[in-house]
Amino acid sequence: MSMEAAARKSVCVTGAGGFIASWLVKLLLSKGHYAVRGTVRNLGDDKNAHLKALEGAGERLQLVRADLLDYDSVASAVAGCEGVFHVAIPVPSGRSTNPEAEVIAPAVTGTLNVLKACYEAKVKRVVMVSSIAAVFNNPSWPKGKVFDEDSWSDVELCRKSEDWYYLSKTLAEREAFAYAAKTGLDIVTICPSLVIGPLMQSTVNASSKILVNYLKGEHETVENKIRNLVDVRDVADALLLTYENPEASGRYICSSLPIKVSDMINILKTLYPTFTYPKNFAEVEHNIIYSSEKLQKLGWTFRPVEKTLGDSVESYRASGILN
Repeated sequence: MSMEAAARKSVCVTGAGGFIASWLVKLLLSKGHYAVRGTVRNLGDDKNAHLKALEGAGERLQLVRADLLDYDSVASAVAGCEGVFHVAIPVPSGRSTNPEAEVIAPAVTGTLNVLKACYEAKVKRVVMVSSIAAVFNNPSWPKGKVFDEDSWSDVELCRKSEDWYYLSKTLAEREAFAYAAKTGLDIVTICPSLVIGPLMQSTVNASSKILVNYLKGEHETVENKIRNLVDVRDVADALLLTYENPEASGRYICSSLPIKVSDMINILKTLYPTFTYPKNFAEVEHNIIYSSEKLQKLGWTFRPVEKTLGDSVESYRASGILN
């Protein structure tokens, strides 16, 4: 083994073919000193082809099959890794008839399997992707106050209103910190807002669909609410920053500047005048704003929204999502 290979740090990224994870893998490979092991559900799947084409992938990227609900496959994926980025979420197929069993249990069990495997493998730090879905559904948060890391979504309210995604994210993150308290495993969580940005593959994730619908003018009238956006590349930066910075601890909201939908569409119109945009904006009363101050204090910065929107549209055009 060369000195260079010996100096490489092995890290694992779960769900490596996903929107955020793909950019994280690219970022880790670009650093040169990380050997990356990425877990995928199916090694033969075309949706992972873009990962193999990344610079440095030939020498430093290994894709392994792992199912988060199968502990042994997770344990073998993280064995020998110094750090683990838990980005994957188990995706239920089709509409859920029993959300508690099909959405909630896998999210929590999958997370606990990853954490247990990390503890057994003596991983130095785990950085986990949560979501602002675990932050904002909180009726006891003072009205008008900017949301920060002290706010947690109310589990019973999520259950009552059948917000299964919010519930799964909240429970998985709470379980992660409970596990950290019990075992001493070093866990940091990142809670991104609405993640948009250029796609590496031609499958559109749920948050990018919102932007695509604006560009296609799917609805003449849209709610002029405040959108809390974050560029996928800035999320990848936040994941690596909190992994590498010894000071990082607890949870971090990851969101750039809040922007009204009408302002967003005006920027897009200036950049791309020919798309069919929504014509009317319905004002909304309640707007939610998040603070990324804690993450910024670690040194995190984010791209201007114009750059994110422009790069997003270019990638949608390149992959044929927009004509």
